[in-house]
Amino acid sequence: MDSLSGTRKPLADIDTIVSTQAQELSEKLQAHRLELFPPAAQKPLRAFQAAEVAKLLGVKSGYLRNLSLEGKGPAPRVTSSGRRSYSAEQLQELRIYLDETGRASRRYRPHRRGGEHIQVIAVVNFKGGSGKTTTTAHLAQHLALTGHRVLAVDLDPQASLSALHGFQPEFDLGPNESLYAALRYDDQRRPLRDIIRRTNFPGLDIVPANIELMEFEYDTPRVLATGEGGATGQDFFARLDQALAAVADDYDTVVIDCPPQLGYLTMAALCTATAVLIPVHPQMLDVMSMCQFLLMLGDVMTHLKNAGGQLRYDWLRYLVTRYEPSDGPQTQMVGFMRSLFGAHVLTHPMLKSVAISDAGITKQTLYEVERRLFTPATYDRAMECLDAVNGEIEQLVHGAWGRS
Repeated sequence: MDSLSGTRKPLADIDTIVSTQAQELSEKLQAHRLELFPPAAQKPLRAFQAAEVAKLLGVKSGYLRNLSLEGKGPAPRVTSSGRRSYSAEQLQELRIYLDETGRASRRYRPHRRGGEHIQVIAVVNFKGGSGKTTTTAHLAQHLALTGHRVLAVDLDPQASLSALHGFQPEFDLGPNESLYAALRYDDQRRPLRDIIRRTNFPGLDIVPANIELMEFEYDTPRVLATGEGGATGQDFFARLDQALAAVADDYDTVVIDCPPQLGYLTMAALCTATAVLIPVHPQMLDVMSMCQFLLMLGDVMTHLKNAGGQLRYDWLRYLVTRYEPSDGPQTQMVGFMRSLFGAHVLTHPMLKSVAISDAGITKQTLYEVERRLFTPATYDRAMECLDAVNGEIEQLVHGAWGRS
């Protein structure tokens, strides 16, 4: 008798059990989604109150009200109590209208201009629970709401970013319809433009993922070892970069949700990125994990550079996530990080928020849910925090373009 297993019998046909349970879970998740969204429907997006729109545009609420009363710009929806709201599409229309009729010195669509390179932000950490996908989603949506043309890239085979934007990988993506199609080494490789999907946020597109992406992790070492199809290390480094280059003129920023590991997918993102954002939860185990991650990352970056990879970053920042200011050890850890990394730690931390967690239950972000569904103070606190964090990153993007 095995002293470790005792009298227990091993599970028979474990592969069958796992496959069956996976199928059952997938069907339940699909049924849940169909309850929320009919098959032909797209994920909706709420209307934005006039005060929110004014803040996003950088104008006063009274100015928007006057535009509405004078019949200028898109007509808002007005309730019986006189409250005005705009759809996300109308927010984009307002930007166009203000650019065409406003002062030449002020631009309401902060698109890239000549000589300004596309910003490719890799959100990376191999510690689970660091808030990587949540950070990526809210950053991409914030940039779109503030007038940027944004491409979100789901580089994680778990496809959480895709699911958060309404694309359930096993039902909404057929064979060769994920990012893998643009990275593969055989003759079935497709242009990235064919794979890009629109989201419910105007100005935000997404390259979805599914489990097929794992094939890239298997294909790359084989191809590099055998030279299959004439592939070289340089080809691997440039693969994602080449795919993005074909659509770069359509976007100002690309935000990449990297998988929680330092595999070939993450290395491809690091070779493509112009900026690196590392979310970290300020607890000892998470910081210890980040230490190992940074040691590995530094080693990987050195090898990539020596092998011909181009690593040119405009900025690197650490984002403190799920922070509880009332937690003494967390506060000490944040102070420790700031003393060690200085200005490389974003000034604003992302606070732990019930509102963000609750929104995620229905596969939504805080920008999608309505304020009335939460205690106003809880919602406002989370939104203020989100806007501060994403606004700081937006300033880094503009700074990389040489804008004040």
